[in-house]
Amino acid sequence: MTDTGEAPPLVRLEGVGKNYGNVIALRDVTLEASAGEVTCVLGDNGAGKSTLIKIVAGLHRHDLGTYEVQGEPVAFSSPRDALDRGIATVYQDLAVVPLMPVWRNFFLGSEKRKGFGRMDIGFMRRTAKDELAAMGIDLRDVDQPIGTLSGGERQCVAIARAVYFGAKALVLDEPTAALGVKQAGTVLRYIVQARERGLAVVFITHNPHHAYPVGDRFLILNRGRPIGYHTKAEITREELTALMAGGAELEQLAHELDAAASGGAPAKELAEGADLLRKTD
Repeated sequence: MTDTGEAPPLVRLEGVGKNYGNVIALRDVTLEASAGEVTCVLGDNGAGKSTLIKIVAGLHRHDLGTYEVQGEPVAFSSPRDALDRGIATVYQDLAVVPLMPVWRNFFLGSEKRKGFGRMDIGFMRRTAKDELAAMGIDLRDVDQPIGTLSGGERQCVAIARAVYFGAKALVLDEPTAALGVKQAGTVLRYIVQARERGLAVVFITHNPHHAYPVGDRFLILNRGRPIGYHTKAEITREELTALMAGGAELEQLAHELDAAASGGAPAKELAEGADLLRKTD
């Protein structure tokens, strides 16, 4: 709790680090996720995003720094502990059973039961349909196998499920990574829906063009360390792209392309490549 009396962020990491033996996987990471905000975590492969997810989700404990939920220090020993505190994680490889109906996947592992232990199928069908509609997901039939849905629709079912089961903070692991443009747009709309419903959303991605339209805060990781942490008012889309891509590395590559072009290589293509890198930077 701050001195001003304001509610603390739902999730706060301060100076968090994680080692695997002698390997430094994460170091000095600070992040906040407040209700009604989307905090984007960006980085290339090997940047430390997966390790950060595992710490927030309760899979691994942090070795350094502090992890707080609603102002209270925590050290989760399992994902169930995190769920009990309202932190739900939707992983890139969704835990769904493709041949089972949508409603069955919606309640998978948390089935509603009535007398004599029988499943209350009517309740689960109605609830799944209503909750998906509340998130703006209009499915023709919740009895259809979830495997028949698009990748974007399956991601949205997982988000709606987490919200229904009491998530206050939602961690999304690369939800748009394997999707086309239209399906990625669908997922981004539902991320905004979750934010508008008052959830704290942590959006893990390597794509700044997906992060910037929906994000309120941006944490950029590189080789396990933060290289930038900004609010939307502090950074433009172009600056975010350059920071994540590594502006110095791109500039060095542009110089190398210039040198290669002047040395008799296919000059036009190399020169165009150098110009494109500079525009990205």
